[in-house]
Amino acid sequence: MKQNKKVTFITQASMIAALYVVLTLFAAALGLDRYAIQVRFSEALTILPFFMPAAVPGLFIGCLLSNLLTGCVIWDVIFGSVATLLGALGTRLVHKHSKWLAPIPPILSNVLIVPFILSYAYHFEGSLPYFMLTVGLGEIISCGLLGMALLFTLEKYKGKIF
Repeated sequence: MKQNKKVTFITQASMIAALYVVLTLFAAALGLDRYAIQVRFSEALTILPFFMPAAVPGLFIGCLLSNLLTGCVIWDVIFGSVATLLGALGTRLVHKHSKWLAPIPPILSNVLIVPFILSYAYHFEGSLPYFMLTVGLGEIISCGLLGMALLFTLEKYKGKIF
């Protein structure tokens, strides 16, 4: 029985990582990751730790692979992935309190980390507060709106899916 739980955990994490990569590449193909307000559909998946712990490593690995595949600089690969990991851990920690808190940790972790990547790794023109605003708006769309829509949809089927 213990072996089945490990296999299930690894399978769930792998599927989430793969889905994260596919959704990131789709958003990149549409050019949604190149403007001031970046919208990654994959960031909606950051609510999944609300339902299952396997989502935490799945999201981290998915983000790491996505950043490598889309040609991000090493600092983005490392710290962007850490931002997703911290957001996923935060969502897992708040999952018992309120579903409305689920998107807050990934939004905050990205707002606090990604602007430094944009400024210091990519040397984009703009101030840190500007990047915090634009990253925050993108994360509110991705995690807050799309993520919560996903959460409410999955909640209806959680007994069958999770």
